[in-house]
Amino acid sequence: MRSLAADADSRLSLWRRVREYAVPPSMIKVATARRRVGDWAGACAAARVDVDLDLRAVARQHGRELAGRLRADLRHLAPDLLRWHMPRIAPDGLLRPGVAVSLARYRVADHDGAEPVHLVARTPPAWADAGQRFSLALWAGSREASSCPHPRPGPDRRFRLDLHRHLWDARRADELRSRSGAEQLPCDGAATARPDPRWSALGERGYALHRWADEARLLLQAEGRTSGAVAVRLGPRRRLVLEVAPEGADLRTPETGGVRAGHVAALPVLPDAATWMAPDLELLRRGLIEVERLHPLVASALAPGHPVADTPAAPDPAAQPRLVDCRGAWHRIGLVNGVLAPLDHDPAEIRREELLAALTGTPLPCLRVIDEAHRRPECLPDIRARLDHGDTAGALATVEALLGPDALLRHGDLREELDNAALRRITYGLFRAGLTGHAPPPSSQERQTKRDRRSHPRHTIAR
Repeated sequence: MRSLAADADSRLSLWRRVREYAVPPSMIKVATARRRVGDWAGACAAARVDVDLDLRAVARQHGRELAGRLRADLRHLAPDLLRWHMPRIAPDGLLRPGVAVSLARYRVADHDGAEPVHLVARTPPAWADAGQRFSLALWAGSREASSCPHPRPGPDRRFRLDLHRHLWDARRADELRSRSGAEQLPCDGAATARPDPRWSALGERGYALHRWADEARLLLQAEGRTSGAVAVRLGPRRRLVLEVAPEGADLRTPETGGVRAGHVAALPVLPDAATWMAPDLELLRRGLIEVERLHPLVASALAPGHPVADTPAAPDPAAQPRLVDCRGAWHRIGLVNGVLAPLDHDPAEIRREELLAALTGTPLPCLRVIDEAHRRPECLPDIRARLDHGDTAGALATVEALLGPDALLRHGDLREELDNAALRRITYGLFRAGLTGHAPPPSSQERQTKRDRRSHPRHTIAR
């Protein structure tokens, strides 16, 4: 059995990877600029969020009051911040596929018995996750399930942000510090809400035990209650029951707490955003990320008083000449006229060596290094991660910094990754157009299998 420390380190390693690749600084910059001028649709486009709702249609169907509330929420929606906090899966930290996350609930006027209308963020199924795009839509009840192509169009009980608006609403982003319990924890972040040793290990694994009672009360208030039991999900088959009363809260297991396991499924579920500690808070406390690398709204909430830039710092992809041990001498290779070329060999020698290589000879080490850079560069894992997270512009910038903007890619792993990324985008387009139904097209299944072989089999983690 893996140790608790290993589980916590694996979770933080995943979130560190997410923070590096999932929301690039260029996206934050453009989305923030458009949001500040009131262009919420432009901000969504910059954050790769598709909009599947029409405010005029909402006004006709649900009334002007609801449409006005929805418009106000959309104007303050920070789609890049929402992407920052969307639920993820291991091992690559990609968006959790096929889930609908509730962002806000609206009661329809004069329809007290009707289901509330939800503003939801829907992620596509795993076979159509190219570009890591997701969509915004309205969910008006189960009657719409048959007409929606999404595999799970309704809001998920476990992944909901309507009780955590600070994770997507720019007006309330400062609440992250209090809602994450940053002021309740010591510097090592290992505090728990109670000294009971039965539950102390949960804090070591990253569970926000110190916040469960308060968050459970907020959940019950949303259900119109002041006390009761709340289920806390710790794993696929492991639940705890949190009994909330006006005078306090008691944590117990279904087997020993007088609640049959079959009844736990009917209890309200503590959202994952409240079950786990905020990953940014853990990363900061353990020194795994710098404040400058955080989303500006997150940085201002968790590190008040620290100077925060409008966008997090981005690494400079500019390529510098590299040294190659070429037949006993150190030679340089670098960009010349937009392509990667050897700098210490005259053109006639290069032509002779290229002809020799074409005749199955052994080329110069400088030419071998250039060929390797075209086919299997050392930065291929970084390029692959950017493509997996939808940062095509960042991946191409890395390739251009390495090979030059006018380079002609040769057959190899790098070209295959770029080709597969383009083909996956086509699959996503077919899914969005409703041309694939609920199953992937046959051509995409083989590409998905090749893609999954690159890393460990995916398994679900919290958040």
